[in-house]
Amino acid sequence: MPALIFDCDGVLADTEQHGHLPAFNQTFSDFNVPVQWTTEEYAEKVKIGGGKERMRSILTEELAGSLGLNDDAAVDQAIRDWHKRKTEIYKGMVESGAMPGRHGIARIVAEAHDAGWTLAVASTSAEPAVRAVLGHAVGPDLAAHFSVFAGDIVPHKKPAPDIYLVALRDLGLEPDDAVVIEDSRNGMLAALGAGLRTIVTVSGYTKEEDFSGASLVVSSLGDPENGEPAEVLQNPLGLDVPDAVSLSVLQDILAQPRPAAPQPSTTASTPTEKS
Repeated sequence: MPALIFDCDGVLADTEQHGHLPAFNQTFSDFNVPVQWTTEEYAEKVKIGGGKERMRSILTEELAGSLGLNDDAAVDQAIRDWHKRKTEIYKGMVESGAMPGRHGIARIVAEAHDAGWTLAVASTSAEPAVRAVLGHAVGPDLAAHFSVFAGDIVPHKKPAPDIYLVALRDLGLEPDDAVVIEDSRNGMLAALGAGLRTIVTVSGYTKEEDFSGASLVVSSLGDPENGEPAEVLQNPLGLDVPDAVSLSVLQDILAQPRPAAPQPSTTASTPTEKS
């Protein structure tokens, strides 16, 4: 059977502005780090790969010295401590119900599960955070049917295709067997680099990005029964998407030729993933 593979942040839930950003800022406060990112500043930080990497980006030589981080070992330990605390804060926010699943996520997951599709999440965000978001987005029963590929399990983060190549290998899939749902250009490039057909559901920080190469770009997967239809933003394959991305839409995408892989110069840009 085919597989449906989701990114986490921005796809399962729109987590960046209302989850990761306040969790980073609370962590900096907890550790007396004199940094508080604004929404505008964080819009740039999301272009940096991974939460630890985002934290490391603040450590100028001057700031590191003022914090007593005088060598690489001290910096590395501080980053580990900060990120552990940030993950705890973020997971608590998710479990409080502050960030519900995006429109259409629970619906399409239920449809795919009932049809026997393989379900997975591929994200280099911290695994506890990914599992927390997943459980709240689709419910614990459906979440139990997912394979989760998360955390620092690959050497290179998106837009490198590593996380998707690991998912394909461990699930025993060929690229023609799976559709990916992403929300960012770098996530899309990672999926395309692994030869995977990709749907983009734009999120708050990504709606202006270039999604050339995606099979379909939508405002959300759509939840028409609750008054939230999907808006089709780009439809290069001419798919029939009346008000939601359905299982039949996914099957139509799989029937199309495999997309061209991005040029190496594109995927060599600064690695970017979620927190």
